[in-house]
Amino acid sequence: MKKILIGLCCTLFIVISCSKGSESTEDGTNNNLITPRVSAQVSNPLNEDPFTGILEIYPCNSGTSTYYGNYINGKISIFNGYYTIVQGDVFGQNNRELHLPFGFYNMVYWGTPKYDEPIYNAPAIRSPGITRGADLSQLYFSLRESSDNDGTYLPVYDLVYSVHETQIGKENIYASLRRVGSGIKVIVRQEDNGTFSDNIAGITVYIGSIAEKLNFFTAVAENMTKTVKFDLTRSDDATVMSNATVMLFPSGPNPLLELVVTLADGTERKLSQPLNSTLSPNTLLTLNVVLGKILPGGNPGDFTIEDWNETSETIEFPIID
Repeated sequence: MKKILIGLCCTLFIVISCSKGSESTEDGTNNNLITPRVSAQVSNPLNEDPFTGILEIYPCNSGTSTYYGNYINGKISIFNGYYTIVQGDVFGQNNRELHLPFGFYNMVYWGTPKYDEPIYNAPAIRSPGITRGADLSQLYFSLRESSDNDGTYLPVYDLVYSVHETQIGKENIYASLRRVGSGIKVIVRQEDNGTFSDNIAGITVYIGSIAEKLNFFTAVAENMTKTVKFDLTRSDDATVMSNATVMLFPSGPNPLLELVVTLADGTERKLSQPLNSTLSPNTLLTLNVVLGKILPGGNPGDFTIEDWNETSETIEFPIID
């Protein structure tokens, strides 16, 4: 997928052509169902691009958040629609198509875009178990705990979402998706633009006030009390330590940023400061960090932050002997 656009909502147009089906029998079977034909396009104020990624569709009873289900082999089941979309069109033969009787449904859409640019390669998330008749407004996507068992959590997938009432068999579906997470990149350099010596073994980033979970039906973020961590990678020329874009659930105001610099001898230097920026849905924050010299028993020096949202903030830490 193209780069994440700041402050821009993505619109996905899903065009479905249908025919009329019949009501199911008492045993849940139905041999006359509508099989939607799905295509997708992502639109924003700057341009239009075909959507590439995974799209899931959860049909609910009309006007409610009660999960209706989907017909598989003519019989009602718990399995939602699942599509691989490449350049706007359904790709491959292994998609799980929607098969539904004629009528109104409240469609819930969750998608994961594919990126052309690098993105954090080990995201994780806890997904809710779905049953027929479940109230999706009582279910959540939630953070997954780090395997270090230190009370921190892992970055998440990039998620797009929408909910829209649709009359299957009578109208096309136009579902406007929006990104529900926030992207962050951290780029660390030395104050003299020099190389990172072998004295620095690694840098870990901690971001606080991150939402614990997203409501499955509304995508509203809740319980902004968690801390997510991820490591930075040294560039080939050793002049930069950075990360591919990391996706997070939204944050509360002024999330606490902490950098933990681990030295070759195992000792750590810590920098922490609340950010002026809130990690809001559909934003990408780029933090440019300049480290001063690390003195024995001291902390890194200047710490400068500039974000991609046309705002900036500067945080200075004096060198401590």
